[in-house]
Amino acid sequence: MFSAKKRLDKAYNEAKVIFFNDSSKYILFSDCHRGDNSFADDFANNRNIYFHALKHYYNEGFNYAELGDGDELWENLSFESILHAHKNVYMLMKQFHDEGRLHMIWGNHDMVYRNQNYVNKHLNTYFDAKTGENKDLFCDITYHEGIVLKHSETSQELFLCHGHQADWWNYLFWKVSRFMVRVLWKPLNVMGIADPTSPAKNYKELIKVERRTKKWITENNNLVTIAGHTHRPRFPEPGDIAFFNDGSCVHPRSITGLEIENGAISLIKWQIATADDGTLKIVRILLEGPTKLMDYKTE
Repeated sequence: MFSAKKRLDKAYNEAKVIFFNDSSKYILFSDCHRGDNSFADDFANNRNIYFHALKHYYNEGFNYAELGDGDELWENLSFESILHAHKNVYMLMKQFHDEGRLHMIWGNHDMVYRNQNYVNKHLNTYFDAKTGENKDLFCDITYHEGIVLKHSETSQELFLCHGHQADWWNYLFWKVSRFMVRVLWKPLNVMGIADPTSPAKNYKELIKVERRTKKWITENNNLVTIAGHTHRPRFPEPGDIAFFNDGSCVHPRSITGLEIENGAISLIKWQIATADDGTLKIVRILLEGPTKLMDYKTE
């Protein structure tokens, strides 16, 4: 597992396959980095935007696929503190899960979720302080390293993963990174000093990760691959290397994601805007697309 190719091959070959068609609707977010609502919680600034957007997608009948680093389990010791800080978000995600519309992938910051025993212990139920009882949360949920969306008519495949498979340090030595972030970089982050091991904050590392991923895609017949990890949105033109990135939910004052609807894919942004009467509202902005998925299909 010392090469990006082997790690990406493994994620793809062991991926859960979900069939979809042109009537299917998916919203893809990643890198929420939901924290404990402390000064180091990057998600806290955008949580109202995120909640509003996710509520919209729930009401519109979308499936929600989260492509890793949903929970910030490097800076925080336990999921319980995160749940307490953003309970309304998790109750909404529970509604997706209860209806079979929640699909979860683990990333390097929540890599503990690849351990099913850990997931069962911490995510199946939660303690309700009001009733003094445990209540259902994400019963029987399983996190995956990869998911393949396979079109039931065209057999076109979309490979979803977090993307840290192309980042050898954060895949193989994530426990070292977690220790450094928890002990050193979390207090420094509050003072505005960035973690140099993160490709989202280190441009040279970001370029290396993207280059390795694109090489793997071209070696696999330009397989449409959708990832997160780098926090940099990507939306290729048909004919280019089919490497998409949904960005993150911790951009300053906005979140980005990818929508799949009517057999097409779009890059979108949600942000707070000022109305003419001076009130603030959350709006959806189309950044790229919609582009038909078939335009990326290669024979």
